[in-house]
Amino acid sequence: MTRRAGVRLWRWRRNPLRRTSDVVEAWILLVAWVLAVACGVLAGVLTAGAMQQAAERVRAGTRSVPAVVTQEATRGAVRPVGGALGWGTVRWTDANGSAHTSRTRVPVSATPGDHVTVWTNGQGTLVPPPASSADIAFQTTLAGLWAGTTSAGVVIGGAKLARTRLDRRRFAQWDDEWARVDTPWGWKTG
Repeated sequence: MTRRAGVRLWRWRRNPLRRTSDVVEAWILLVAWVLAVACGVLAGVLTAGAMQQAAERVRAGTRSVPAVVTQEATRGAVRPVGGALGWGTVRWTDANGSAHTSRTRVPVSATPGDHVTVWTNGQGTLVPPPASSADIAFQTTLAGLWAGTTSAGVVIGGAKLARTRLDRRRFAQWDDEWARVDTPWGWKTG
């Protein structure tokens, strides 16, 4: 275990073969991992919080209203999602007492005169039902994970780019050093 840790931390120890670029690379890796974790957590938490607030605003802006089916639900040419809903016409009264009629998804088994619940926004327009608490929790968690992973990936990708440039620089230095060593010996490698 101690030997393995020593091998991994070779860039931090004093060593006659250690180059300045090795120390720079060690610092880049350390900063990149710290930033990746910090940025990933921060982006995930902020994204999840923003999605939670947006979902709560949508939920607060909608309300359930009792409605009466005025026309049977039609299945249409395409099977509806879940097989239990179809497009039907409903009539409802908003908070101002105004009667409205519109088409919405209703159970296929609903007949004219049946009572259903529909959702409206502040203007009395039909809207889809708001997401449940479980759906909101799932969506915010997933969005937070995606945002965190993406931001951490960007940081790690930037560190990889910096390491690639350091490697190119080291290879160029190596070529120059070999050219100086080979010339006095009287032969060229490669």
